[in-house]
Amino acid sequence: MLPGRTEAIESLQIFKGISFPGDIRFRQILVTGPPGAGKSTLIMRLGGWSEEGYLDLGRKHWWRSEILAVRPREIHIGLPFVGIDEAVSVFDAQFLDRDPLPQVDFDRIMLPPRKRFIFTVDWYRRYVFEFLLPPAELVFERRQIRARHSTHPVDAQLSLAICASQREIFRQLAVFMHAQGFQVYVREGIENPPLRFVEPTSGP
Repeated sequence: MLPGRTEAIESLQIFKGISFPGDIRFRQILVTGPPGAGKSTLIMRLGGWSEEGYLDLGRKHWWRSEILAVRPREIHIGLPFVGIDEAVSVFDAQFLDRDPLPQVDFDRIMLPPRKRFIFTVDWYRRYVFEFLLPPAELVFERRQIRARHSTHPVDAQLSLAICASQREIFRQLAVFMHAQGFQVYVREGIENPPLRFVEPTSGP
């Protein structure tokens, strides 16, 4: 897997006061990231689809899911993990109750077919995945505040270590999806500029 080195995107455009890569369309955007990353806030600012969607990347034909028909929108992602039969999210008990927390089983992530003919859909270019990845310390602070008000059930099990692990899982997923050819970029926060992954350079 690529190390996931990033760099600033030079060509930008502004949607609703927020910077995005200049080569994408507004209706392509899917926002994901760990709990507490700010996904809902970003979608509300964009005026996108406010209803959260769940996408199981271990399921066949997830790229045809009806929840992806309306964009931009926030998506929660279910992933296959080592030692867990079904795909789960990073806030499910099947994931959180393991010690140590399990690793993503990338071999079980389903991938769409490559575009072969002019009239077939290029699933790798149809969507643009924004991974919102604030520092784990900031997410932990936000979720501690939420937990005191009991507004989000996902905050029931909470620690800095869990927040760091959840962030790392999404970072690894972003690197994986980039390596497969999906359109992917990351940012730390809504006000931060988007970053793209940089391919590793070979030595002399």
